[in-house]
Amino acid sequence: MGWFVIIIIIVAVALIVVSLYNSLVVKRNRVKNAWSQIEVQLKRRFDLIPNLVETVKGYAEHEKETLESVVNARGKYLSAKTPEDMMNANNQLSQVLGRLFALSEAYPDLKANENFKNLQEELSNTEDKISYARQFYNDVVLTYNNSIQIFPTNIIATLFGFKEEPFFKTDEAERTAPKVNF
Repeated sequence: MGWFVIIIIIVAVALIVVSLYNSLVVKRNRVKNAWSQIEVQLKRRFDLIPNLVETVKGYAEHEKETLESVVNARGKYLSAKTPEDMMNANNQLSQVLGRLFALSEAYPDLKANENFKNLQEELSNTEDKISYARQFYNDVVLTYNNSIQIFPTNIIATLFGFKEEPFFKTDEAERTAPKVNF
């Protein structure tokens, strides 16, 4: 009878460990999936950028510095290796794109160009999707990070090498409200 109770306890503990491990794997995979969704939207954005730059080039030839900044920021993202590097490159690209769209205000012909309008609208829609994907990613990361820090799953997480995932943070420049002058 004593061995039977010990075997039941061992099986129960094993089932709990397996259950907690599996729940951590599911949450980690959700984080990876959420990051993949951000990457899909960022790729869409990066695919639009060369067309946008080419359209602007025809109207704003002497704004070469801004156009080069956009191309360089895009290149930094494409060469980034870690999610943190990708997040930083993405924040830099967002800033440069803001400057690019500000250029359109100085060039009425560009602003009226149908191709530019369509590209700007597509990029705006993509930015909205990126924003939503970032929110979703951060929600999933919060759930995952909480799981690996809360007892008893923190024991399982430590035993099996589960690590915290970084949140997608906005760049300092994006946190300040733009100044509007009338």
